[in-house]
Amino acid sequence: MRHALLNKSLIALAIAGASLLAAGSALAENLDFTMVNKTGYPINELYVSSAATNDWEEDVLGRDQLGDGERVDIQFDRGSRGCRWDLKVTYEDGEDAVWQALDLCSISKVTLRYDRNKGRTWAETE
Repeated sequence: MRHALLNKSLIALAIAGASLLAAGSALAENLDFTMVNKTGYPINELYVSSAATNDWEEDVLGRDQLGDGERVDIQFDRGSRGCRWDLKVTYEDGEDAVWQALDLCSISKVTLRYDRNKGRTWAETE
């Protein structure tokens, strides 16, 4: 009887451990987010790169342009790892704006804004 109770306890612990591992893996892979352009200007290029590297990779917009008021869903490959990512946009006039070490594990939306009077661009995250 004692042996059977020990086996049931070990099985329950194994199932609980596997569930926790599966939940942790699912959370770690959820880097996808929506980019919203509220700057008043078109964005020609958008780069998302791991904060652990100095390479911007490739423009995720490709040949498209993200107009003012438009949004785009950014989706990551399932194998992408790490929560900290850098973001760079290039506007139609060639000016760049960069944000470093955004925690994409906790962000689902990034809204870019621009204050013409102050010449300042910023990102609001949700």
